[in-house]
Amino acid sequence: MPNTVETIKADRDLETQRQDMAATFRWAERLDMNEAVANHFSLAVDGTGTQFLMNPNQVHFGRIKASDLILLDANDPSAMEGPEAPDPTAWGLHGSIHRLCPHARCLMHVHSKAATVLATLANSTLPPIDQNSAMFYERHIVDADYGGLAFEAEGVRCAGLLNNPKIRIMVMGNHGVLALGQTVADTFFQLYYFERAAQTYISALQTGQPLRFLDDDIARKTAEELAAYPDSADSYLRDIKLILDAEGSDFRL
Repeated sequence: MPNTVETIKADRDLETQRQDMAATFRWAERLDMNEAVANHFSLAVDGTGTQFLMNPNQVHFGRIKASDLILLDANDPSAMEGPEAPDPTAWGLHGSIHRLCPHARCLMHVHSKAATVLATLANSTLPPIDQNSAMFYERHIVDADYGGLAFEAEGVRCAGLLNNPKIRIMVMGNHGVLALGQTVADTFFQLYYFERAAQTYISALQTGQPLRFLDDDIARKTAEELAAYPDSADSYLRDIKLILDAEGSDFRL
């Protein structure tokens, strides 16, 4: 028989993960990082990384509750059948990455304004011009080969670019941005700061003035220091949930 204590703990852990995910959907909408009823977040919830939670098809980020998230298996294509089938492009991108990149346990894909502007530039690399952008020095890549909507083949192609566990952001050229992490808190933290850094970079370009770049050693040192900085991601998500609770949000339901 299953261990009752362990089963209860697993259920509680899964419920907490659902609530964490729901909170980030609500906060992404508040920050205007969502797009209509498009874009998706996903989180692996088993040891192999192939079973994952994801937002349901065609539901606005501002409405998503913990119980709304659907549980999928990246190795089970029958998930695309039935009334609760996920968005086919979400299955193509997120399912492929969860199947092929087990180190990427949480994925957050949006078409946020500044990151998407960056994705349209001939050089979509984010240079280290301030502390926030230095956070992603040698920790982001650019996919310069957009191949259309992220159905299965495109998702597999994107997954092939993500073999390096050090990568936290993929700028999806002509498309948007994808953040990768181990936890919901960590991944949303990366997504938030990349958008902030892209905002600064795009604004700096708009001045037409020469930019001041950090040298490689300082950028690398800063990235390492920020990666090791304690508790910031967890504290950010904790306070997001506290604010939502104080406002009477139903995200936990």
